[in-house]
Amino acid sequence: MTRRQITHLVCTAAVVTSGLGAAAPADDRTVHQVLRIHRVQPGESIQRAVDAARPGDTVVLSPGTYRQSVRITVSDLTLRGSIAGPAVIVPGPAADSTCATAGNGICVTGTKAAPVKGVTLRSLTIRGFAKNGLWAAWTDRLKVQSVTAEKNGQWGIAQERSVRGVFSRNLARDNGDAGLFVANTVDREDGAQDAKGTVVSNNRLVGNRIGVTVRRLRNLTVERNEATGNCAAVFVVGDEGTPRAGAMTVSRNHIHANNKLCPKTPRLPFLQGSGIVLTGTEKVLVTKNRVEDNVGASPLSGGIVLFKSFVGAPNESNEIRDNVVLRNSTADLADRDTGKNNTFRDNTCGVSEPAGMC
Repeated sequence: MTRRQITHLVCTAAVVTSGLGAAAPADDRTVHQVLRIHRVQPGESIQRAVDAARPGDTVVLSPGTYRQSVRITVSDLTLRGSIAGPAVIVPGPAADSTCATAGNGICVTGTKAAPVKGVTLRSLTIRGFAKNGLWAAWTDRLKVQSVTAEKNGQWGIAQERSVRGVFSRNLARDNGDAGLFVANTVDREDGAQDAKGTVVSNNRLVGNRIGVTVRRLRNLTVERNEATGNCAAVFVVGDEGTPRAGAMTVSRNHIHANNKLCPKTPRLPFLQGSGIVLTGTEKVLVTKNRVEDNVGASPLSGGIVLFKSFVGAPNESNEIRDNVVLRNSTADLADRDTGKNNTFRDNTCGVSEPAGMC
């Protein structure tokens, strides 16, 4: 570890004192906490600093552009930009790591037996990677805050097989698929996973194919996000697997003018003008959202839409209430499914399919 990489050591000692204020006896414990800060300059290796870090350390990127990728496998590590200016991570001239070879910018990866815990990514820009800006798998309590992920080929910020994640105050812009993607697993057809309270909040999602995709998960919250200029804003995706996707809350989001046109794929028709779409889910609460001016002619177009999943699994026992849903086309509220016990109540809207839900 070089002197430049470690520029600051902070030691704190907690000394136990007696009730009279005297020093503690020699056999009482003195607790020392050492916080190490590794500083990296443009042109230097972020990976080298991360590899030298121990749990509890922080790697700070000075302002500038970093042409490389980085893989994080150590718990309780913080990787962040400097308050002095933006740190921008872009593809390098050659694949310099397994993360780069896969086409990703930052990878946070553990294993099923040993998840990576407590990693924080903050105040960074990740731009122009062939696949994903951030890719995470097998993590616990990953925090991604104030990160800009833009113009990446697939997902801007993505996570699978992980729990208790917090994704807040990020900007995901002009990514090829979802700006922010959270899922059970992407390489096989499993039942929904308990996300154990994962939170997606206060993010801005602009110009992506889909703003936020939640795929085959349970027990999470999508709240207070703004989505505009995407082909579709929020997709909650399930299927016939067991347990089913759902048991989550989508609330207080501002979803407006998601009218970009995206061509069909093998799994979905063309997309345009979709606000919140539920496919093959159960027990999702969609409440207190403002969904406006999403206009298109796709089977999935509309303000809040229930649609059967790709394999034909219906939505069941979802509750859509207390939303403001206006000027969406082909309908503000649309139940295009054959599922049972889905309820629409106390929403402010103009047009519904079928009629009578407004």
